[in-house]
Amino acid sequence: MIHTDETTQEAVKTLEGLISILEDGKLGYTDAAEHIENPAMKTDFLEYARERALFIVELQNQINKLGKSTDNSGGRPLGALHRVWIDIKSAFTGGDTEAIINACITGEEAAVEKYKKALEENHLEHDQIYIVSKQLNSIQNTLSQIKMRAS
Repeated sequence: MIHTDETTQEAVKTLEGLISILEDGKLGYTDAAEHIENPAMKTDFLEYARERALFIVELQNQINKLGKSTDNSGGRPLGALHRVWIDIKSAFTGGDTEAIINACITGEEAAVEKYKKALEENHLEHDQIYIVSKQLNSIQNTLSQIKMRAS
């Protein structure tokens, strides 16, 4: 892909959108770990949160390679999709394992959709497509693991 200001802006916007949903997932899993009784699930949720943090760093590195800053301490308003994880928090307050698992499934399904859309939009460069595809695969595996616990 040829670098123009416009293509760079689109790539940055796409990557920032993924970072946003990853941030929500990281917080969602951390909250889930705090509210779930099952020690094995608590460990898994903390691992998923850690993985999301690593994914964020990978995508921030890609934005930096494009010559853009990833310091956005001002933050951006969350899109409707990102609110999924925030809405999940209400499920945690009851400590209901099934509700927490279902909330995590909803959050991961939203992330999968966001990742697929990012790949379909075709604003990313080869390296970015590789990283986003790898992360999507991992998120889909996590979703499958969580769904198995739900059944």
